[in-house]
Amino acid sequence: MRILIVTDAWSPQVNGVVRTLNAVIRELSAKGHDVRTINPDKRPSWPMPFYPEISLTRTSTGDMMREIAAIMPDVIHIATEGPLGWTARRACLSQGWRFTTGFHTRFAEYAAARIPLPGVLSAGWRVLRQFHKPSQAVMVPTKSIGHELDKRHFTNVKIWTRGVDRSQFKIYPRDHLDLPRPIVLYAGRLAIEKGIDDFMALKVKGSKVLVGDGPERERLQRRNPDAHFLGFRHGEDYARTLASADVMVFPSKTDTFGLVMLEAMACGTPVAAYNAPSPLDVVEHGVTGCFADRLEDAVASASQLDRAGVREGSMHFSWAKCAEMFESWLVPCISTEARQPSWDAAGTLIHLR
Repeated sequence: MRILIVTDAWSPQVNGVVRTLNAVIRELSAKGHDVRTINPDKRPSWPMPFYPEISLTRTSTGDMMREIAAIMPDVIHIATEGPLGWTARRACLSQGWRFTTGFHTRFAEYAAARIPLPGVLSAGWRVLRQFHKPSQAVMVPTKSIGHELDKRHFTNVKIWTRGVDRSQFKIYPRDHLDLPRPIVLYAGRLAIEKGIDDFMALKVKGSKVLVGDGPERERLQRRNPDAHFLGFRHGEDYARTLASADVMVFPSKTDTFGLVMLEAMACGTPVAAYNAPSPLDVVEHGVTGCFADRLEDAVASASQLDRAGVREGSMHFSWAKCAEMFESWLVPCISTEARQPSWDAAGTLIHLR
């Protein structure tokens, strides 16, 4: 198939959405699919409010229609609810093209965390529900998120799990961080909705290490001078950093998956998390990590786990399985009885239905 993925999240952004899409594209391409993307690269952009490190991009609906028609995809997947995603949605609806969507981020909760006003949360969910309503399959990463969307009256919800690159994330010598032990590590955006303050408030001995960057970094460094802020780490350097930790702490209660948990577990590092959705779907309690109502309790229990057992318990997650699930939910964008594109003398698209 020729598969078109429209996404607002793309390199050089560093997040789980970008890593997931890149991994799935590699797997699909290896199976012989022709995967194309419409992404922010080489397009006018502006910084996202509250997240200046993330850029937003827009294009006109007409330009989007022509770009999609020129690609001539068999299937269309709209991965994000950003400006490109909304424009692609309008283009598809105007032309009668069917499409699937991805639910990667709980934007309603993120907006409510940053704009604590009545009605923000419910309004956010209404917008998300409207975006995904015409989708032939709303792909979500865990059963817990799927159940929540069902309760919020989303339709066509399908489970699309995640994977991990085991050639990169594996058992390493645990000497990459020369710090007092135990080492408790956080990996991800340094943002308020990630529960980062709960991680910083942990009363534990040893060293606290933070991998990543974000809008809260300056405040956190100022208030926590003893913590170690490493910024972004990539490739084997990142994997060895995860492997050197005694426990990887996942303090978020709003993430839809938390790819960093899989990456840590594949390195043998147990995960400590809240008793919340996503950790409940990703972590096998007492095997690959521990969750509890108090993070201190989860950290104490996780630190006792066998690291070889942690890696072994994570083996059922793979990018190959993730790509197979993604492929299974795709739908032809044009039905067999649909007409072919029509163009006027100036080369303007008249219709494609």
